Amino acid sequence: MEKKLKDLREEYLKIPIPKELNDVVQAALNEKPRKKPRIGRNILVTAAAALLIVTAAAALLIVTASVNISPAAAKAMSDIPIVEKVIKVITFVEWKEEANNSSAVIKTPAISGLENKQLEDSLNEKYLSESKQLYKEFTDSMSKLKEGEKGNISVESGYVILTDNETILSVQRYTDTISASSSTESQFDTVDKKNEVLLTLNSLFKDDRYLQVISENIKEQMKRQMAEDPEKIYWVEDDDFTAFKGIDENQNFYINEDGKLVIAFNSYEAAPGYMGAVEFIIPTKVLTDLLVGDQYIH
Repeated sequence: MEKKLKDLREEYLKIPIPKELNDVVQAALNEKPRKKPRIGRNILVTAAAALLIVTAAAALLIVTASVNISPAAAKAMSDIPIVEKVIKVITFVEWKEEANNSSAVIKTPAISGLENKQLEDSLNEKYLSESKQLYKEFTDSMSKLKEGEKGNISVESGYVILTDNETILSVQRYTDTISASSSTESQFDTVDKKNEVLLTLNSLFKDDRYLQVISENIKEQMKRQMAEDPEKIYWVEDDDFTAFKGIDENQNFYINEDGKLVIAFNSYEAAPGYMGAVEFIIPTKVLTDLLVGDQYIH
């Protein structure tokens, strides 16, 4: 674990840091502690600031600052010998900023404990790249404001551990944006913890017949929900040019704690914006003949 944290620290030190963050770090080095925080534009980097201004021992702060482990995983860790492999997700870095009546909170996860370092590194690099891009988009939008103009933008990005059991780890990264309207976008990764491979939708099935079967089941669920609740609307009518036609192999998905396949849609993908992000649990009975096996979905 110490070696992994050292590697993460060295990798992060290679990342270009925004000028505003350099100012904050320099101020932390030069100024004495204040009784009250200074009010105004503020960028806090929970783990990253510590890594930049202290010795290599500060890498341990990444763990103590914001380790995020599911209750099931925490219990498992207490019951097994220390030599056992423990795969977990931590908050590697967090950016916070408030300016021009706008705010951004961006949390970046990192996976540790995989023996497959190529997979571990590729996932963590992807997560960090996504966060950096989101932070850049926010600061770019702030820099375009005229003097005295309010941005009225709120961006919150984080992650949720959806499933963490002996077989799989499913992680959701989400971004909630509020401006003139609101939207939610998510991405999901599901890792086979035993074989240490990233699961794709295709890898779960014998052939591509699953695409039509799942699509038809989702349409049935949409129509049933609308019949039961008039306030629910999905784009599923055949004569609507925006109608949901079906999923493809790149569709967002995860496997929940009950071993069920969940198909996820971002805001506006399958329904009007007020419906937000929507999900559909696919009954395993309609998938049984199509699945490669029952080790993941059952």
